[in-house]
Amino acid sequence: MTQQGFTLWLTGLSGAGKTTIAVALEQKLRERGVRIERLDGDTVREGLTRDLGFSKEDRDKNIERVTFVAKLLSRNGVGVIASFISPYQAARDKVRQETTNFIEGYVAAPLEVCASRDVKGMYKKAFAGEIKEFTGVSDPYEAPVDPELTINTHEQTLDESVAQIIHYLEERGLVPQTQIAD
Repeated sequence: MTQQGFTLWLTGLSGAGKTTIAVALEQKLRERGVRIERLDGDTVREGLTRDLGFSKEDRDKNIERVTFVAKLLSRNGVGVIASFISPYQAARDKVRQETTNFIEGYVAAPLEVCASRDVKGMYKKAFAGEIKEFTGVSDPYEAPVDPELTINTHEQTLDESVAQIIHYLEERGLVPQTQIAD
């Protein structure tokens, strides 16, 4: 099977589980021999977009740059797992238009669950007004209207979340199915 490129775009609030899922999914797909690259909000901001802040304009520019990378990879037969808060539907719609085999994965968890998972204390500072433009608190998050996948991390385990995504990718012929022994 010749691998098709795809862009799995994981969107959701900070603390919803995007990066955790992306890391585990990347490992599982590599074990199957899938050519895969993971683009993550925190690591991309260390290099590709370190000059940007968190205003709407900078967030859009961040997603625009990542979209360019995902477009190059996906059109050349590489699977891309992109995990970004990406709070604006219009920006995600643009990614959909520009990348190959786009899949919007909404990593959903209630705000209070996300805040309880926050090891950096960002939500506490945002709730206290110490951080401005914090998505989900003082800045909007536009939840996907009709995502291909909704991953409810507050209702399922990490393994269940990864299995849900792999099943979706298998059903669409984007990754090889595992062989089940009799």
